[in-house]
Order: sequence, then C-alpha cells, then structure tokens
Amino acid sequence: MKTLTSIQIVLSIIWIGTSALAQDGEKLFKSRCSSCHMIDKNSTGPALKGAKAKWEAAGEGSLIYDWVMNSTNVIAAGTSQSAKAIQGFSPTVMPQQVVTKAEIDAVFTYIDTYIAPVATNTTSTQSISPDSEKKVIKKPDYASNLTFFYFLLLGIIIQIIAIMILSGTVGRFIKSDFFRDKIAKGSVKKGILVLIVSLYSLTPNNLMAFTLRKVGEGDPTQPWLLIENEDLYALAAINIALLMVVIYLRSLFTSLMEMVVPKKEEATKVAVVNIKKINSILTDAVDIEEEHTILMDHEYDGIRELDNNLPPWWVWGFVATIIFAVVYLINYHVLGTSDLQIQAYNKEKAQAKIEVDAYLKKMALNVDETNVTVLSGAEALGAGKSIFKENCVSCHLDKGEGQTGPNLTDKQWIYGFDIKEVFKSIKAGRPNGMPEHASKLNPVQIQQVASYVLYLPEVKGKEAQGTFIEK
Repeated sequence: MKTLTSIQIVLSIIWIGTSALAQDGEKLFKSRCSSCHMIDKNSTGPALKGAKAKWEAAGEGSLIYDWVMNSTNVIAAGTSQSAKAIQGFSPTVMPQQVVTKAEIDAVFTYIDTYIAPVATNTTSTQSISPDSEKKVIKKPDYASNLTFFYFLLLGIIIQIIAIMILSGTVGRFIKSDFFRDKIAKGSVKKGILVLIVSLYSLTPNNLMAFTLRKVGEGDPTQPWLLIENEDLYALAAINIALLMVVIYLRSLFTSLMEMVVPKKEEATKVAVVNIKKINSILTDAVDIEEEHTILMDHEYDGIRELDNNLPPWWVWGFVATIIFAVVYLINYHVLGTSDLQIQAYNKEKAQAKIEVDAYLKKMALNVDETNVTVLSGAEALGAGKSIFKENCVSCHLDKGEGQTGPNLTDKQWIYGFDIKEVFKSIKAGRPNGMPEHASKLNPVQIQQVASYVLYLPEVKGKEAQGTFIEK
C-alpha cells in the first residue's frame, strides 16, 4: 500500500512539473517563435510538431539546442544532416536566440503536448474585441421549444384519453356476462388471465406521472415558460411510451375478441386469396399446381428448372434506373440545367464569401488594404503595441530596430511607407520571409499593429533597406 502511494505521489509530481513546464514553454513560444513558426503546419518556418523527435531519431538530439541558439554556426559546421535538410526551407535565416537549454526544453514540451482547439458552432455571435474574443454561450431557442412543447403536450393528452377509453372498454368487456359465459364454457384459454393482469397494470391510474420543471422569472423578452432541450427529449420519450401502451391495449382488445368470437371461415378464405393476389402481383410467380407449364428441358440428377419471370418490382426498378440515368445525363451534361459538383462548389464558395463579408461589415471588421486608415488613439496604439510584442519582436526586436527583419523605424522602406502597404505586408506576408498574419489576427488587430509601427520613433539598428522616403 505504501509503495502504491509513493508511486502516485511521484506521478503527481511529474505531471505537475510537466504542466508547469508546458505553461512556461507556451509563453516562450508565443514571444519568440510564433511570428515565424506554427505548431502543426508550415509557415515562414517549418511546422514544429515532432521536430525534436526527428533530430533525436537522427542521433542529433544535442545539436537541436545549438540550432535554436545559433543556426548559422550549425549550418557552417556542416556536421548536422537535420540542419542541411531544412536549410533551404525559407530564405530567411533563423535569428539567434538568447535562451537556455531548460527554456528550449520547455518550448518543445509545450509543442509536443499541444492540442489544437476544436471549432464550435454557435447560434449567436458577439462583437469581437481587438484585444480578445468574448466567449459565446449557446442558448436554446426557447420560442421554438415552447411551440414543440405544446405539440408534445397535446400528444400526451390525446394518448392518455385513448388509453382511458381502451382500458375502460376492455374492462367492461371482461366484466360482461358474455365474457364470463365464454370462460365458464372453457372457450377462453387460461393465458388470458395473464393478459388481464397486464391490462390493469397499464391503466391510467398506474401510469407514471411526470412534472415539468418550474422556472422562475427571467428575461421579459423570453416566453412565459422556458423549455430546455432536455425537457423536450423527456416529453418525446413519454409520448413514445404512451404510444406503445395504446398499441398494446388495442392488440390486447383484439386478442380478447378473437378468443371469444369465432372467425368466419369465409372471411379467412378471402384473406388468403388477397394475400395470394398481392404475392402474384409482386413476384409474378406461377401457382404450384401450374408449375409444370413452365418446366424447362434442362435436367440434372433428376432436378429440373422453372422458367420463372423476373419479379415485376425488380424489372420496374431496373427500368427506373435507366430512365433516371437518361434524365441525369440530359440535365447535367447536355442541357446543363443543374450544376455539376465543381460548379456547385464554386457557387457555394462565392455565397460563403458574401456571407463572410456581411459578417465582417456587421462586426465592424470590414477593414482591408483598400480602406484602412492610420489609427491615432491611445487605446488603439496600446493594443497595437501588445500585438507587436507578441508577434514581431523575434524578427524586428522590441523597439523595431530590426534583426532578421528590417529596421521599422528608419526612413527607408522596402514595400512602401503608406498604411495600406504596411497593412498588406502584415496581412499577406512578403516573399523575403515576412509571414502572413491573417490567420492569427483579425483585420482590426492588423490595423492597430500597422498604425503602431508607423508611430515608432527612429532607433539606430539594422542597416537601412529599401527606398528612402522623406516623411
């Protein structure tokens, strides 16, 4: 017992330590790596999921620390096959990182334990803040639920009335002199007593009762009674149970009648004839008495074959498929009345873009490189500064003086000084190693960080690049 307890304590300590390490790794990854790398897919740099395991599998587990700290030296040494394999992945050289081995382990622990968030559909939306997104809570459609509630409640009432009528009818029938006489004469089997007991166990007095959850006062805009989805499921289950009771009582009453009232032989014959007619229509089979008329000459070991026709339902089904194929061919490939899959897909994409644009406009996120303007408010620039520190400092450094990326504070610009060009560079990326950020930031956040960049004071740093702009 002591050994088991000790093992549990050790495992708990290991789990807590791993969780803490992963949390530190998450902060380091977001501040130093996320601007060029993504965990589970390629970006400016390659995907990092499983990277450490690949280096270790190649027998270069220790070299990955040197690679992170100074990739240029590892490439120059020419001893690492893993470094050679990814050397040409991007034209941008991986910047030097001032980190310890423990911090590198923390980053890779976070990467290896990372689980991608699952997207959820919600029935309602909220405004998206530039700094954070509000959590959306899915609520039931109480108005629709109340309508379904009325229908389900009506169904319960109707079925309870039907049960009362059926149980009363069966009860009166059992108590009648006619039924008693049949019992006395022995024309009713003893098994009927079991059915009678079952009958009374299903009468309304013994049916389960149900109550609806009473709700208190809520939003005056909501219906007078708030019906949760679970309440509807319960009422639907009750409806199904009551329907089974109704079917059982009707079957019971029919069985009782058949036990005491003899069937007419003529009616039985008519039923058999009707069944034969239906079978003949469906299968086109020949009666056994007439099978000699369709015997084939082929015989093997005393066994002869019948030349039966194909069942009409099968023949008409086959004809229907041919007709369908002809109509399909003319509709899709000759006249082009309906869209083929690729055309339907393109139309759905176009419609989805319209809906996305409408949503962005509604949420005040319809900012792009054609209409963006420079923000000057303290709140917007403060948000841009936070975004810059989280996504840009690994290449441009804290003050924008540049390292792997160019100096953002001087008067020389590679792709243009205008806010529209800066917005476009951040949003879509550039071919010389600037990654896209449209998948990470919403349009307003890109506008904020672009405005912050344009307000950065000039700082001496990396050698100027691009065209001189006097502004």
